[in-house]
Amino acid sequence: MPSLKELSKNADLFTGGHRACSGCAGPIVIKQVLSVAGPQTIASLSTGCMEVVSTIYPYTAWNIPYIHVAFETAASALSGVEAAYQVLRRKGKVKGKWNLIAFSGDGGTYDIGFQGLSGAVERGHDFLYVCYNNEAYMNTGIQRSSATPRGAHTTTSPAGTVIPGKKQFHKNLVEVIAAHGAPYVAQAIPSNWADFTRKVRKALDTEGPTVIDILAPCPLGWRYPSNKTIEVARLAVECKFWPLYEVENGKYKLNYRPRKEVPVEEWLRLQGRFAHLFTPENEHIIKEIQEGVDRRWESLLEKCG
Repeated sequence: MPSLKELSKNADLFTGGHRACSGCAGPIVIKQVLSVAGPQTIASLSTGCMEVVSTIYPYTAWNIPYIHVAFETAASALSGVEAAYQVLRRKGKVKGKWNLIAFSGDGGTYDIGFQGLSGAVERGHDFLYVCYNNEAYMNTGIQRSSATPRGAHTTTSPAGTVIPGKKQFHKNLVEVIAAHGAPYVAQAIPSNWADFTRKVRKALDTEGPTVIDILAPCPLGWRYPSNKTIEVARLAVECKFWPLYEVENGKYKLNYRPRKEVPVEEWLRLQGRFAHLFTPENEHIIKEIQEGVDRRWESLLEKCG
């Protein structure tokens, strides 16, 4: 696996000057992926935060062949690209290996784009799908998605006298895709570049559909200072809300185990979207969230053996 120094010498395939919010983790995710994939890469990107900020006509931040597609079609569009690529390879019209990567947010992955992703994995298309998961529809006004955590305030799960934020726990995408039989699925975080880039390399070297779900903190939607993105990301792993693990041909492997117990309350406290939980009438929800985190962690440990 290349060192950080080696990766930093690679060409900048996602340039500065885009319109992403200060502290947005999305560009960090894309830059880390492309630093591993290299210039022989074709990307599809669904409508969402990263599309809006990186391709405002007539400008683009992408220095690779790139296609912007509808909100729900990052996987299905790249399925067509992959099918054409395989035909051209058989005919000898394409030399060398090209990496095919689909990028989409959680709204375009967990929800309205899930049918495209599910179908692509079932058919066995050879590409990497990357979800930059900021846990809501941030581009259209911070609406809840099925990736939004329990208790989070969004514009469609507002914390108030009627409901105390989102009522449901978030969907576990890695488990769902692993159940499809995908050869490689993983969870990652931008604060741990070594783990993330290793997983990108492994996914690109694996034949068939591979998926990486990466938590991408959003200062605007999560309501924290823009200079705290990496701290918020790191603490999500330390409190076990976002475990770093991978599933390779059905075999689970835990990639990082926190050295000390960190209550999920510490992670929640950093974010304004959970501020309403720290009131006497809502404190029981923090306990419920902790219990949910603990259940998922113990289930993961059992699967990892």
